Amino acid sequence: LNNSTMAAGQYNYSFIFKYIIIGDMGVGKSCLLHQFTEKKFMPDCPHTIGVEFGTRIIEVSGQKIKLQIWDTAGQERFRAVTRSYYRGAAGALMVYDITRRSTYNHLSSWLTDARNLTHPNTVIFLIGNKSDLDGDRDVTYEEAKQFADENGLLFMECSAKTGDHVEDVFIDTARKIYQNIQDGSLDLNAAAADTGYHDINRCHSWDDGKRNSCASSSL
Repeated sequence: LNNSTMAAGQYNYSFIFKYIIIGDMGVGKSCLLHQFTEKKFMPDCPHTIGVEFGTRIIEVSGQKIKLQIWDTAGQERFRAVTRSYYRGAAGALMVYDITRRSTYNHLSSWLTDARNLTHPNTVIFLIGNKSDLDGDRDVTYEEAKQFADENGLLFMECSAKTGDHVEDVFIDTARKIYQNIQDGSLDLNAAAADTGYHDINRCHSWDDGKRNSCASSSL
């Protein structure tokens, strides 16, 4: 039984991508995670204490990919704790609330953390949440798009409440990560802890997604 066969039978997915969700308190990070993993809205999302975790298996280009999603607390007092979770993230979802300009104004600080604490080729996706509250908008689509373009970020507005575009932001992030793997800009020879993804076909045993014995050689 080779590793590839074991992976197909035991895991039912070929890759694991680690995501982190970052942004100010109250922008809807936990609600986005819940909408994506459970396909329903939590009207009273509690503020995250430290970090929360969710998973879901998706398909990109015929490959089954398990997303491990870490939802981080937005309060400043938790920043020292949550910064440790940036390491190994293949994707960073940076969220602001389109009805609260202060959450948009703080994006530069969150982006600095994301740039400094993740792999250089980590995919960063800027998300304007609460698009269902367009009448209360405090940040225009155009200025956020310009910020994203200037900083090399993917960008989309979505609604954790209605589910509008929530699937898109998580899956488009995975598509970009997978594309980076295929075109070589994400180094297959780098340690999995640094690149933020694992190729199951190169792994012998896993425990709750943590690497026990995983070769770092290229495919």
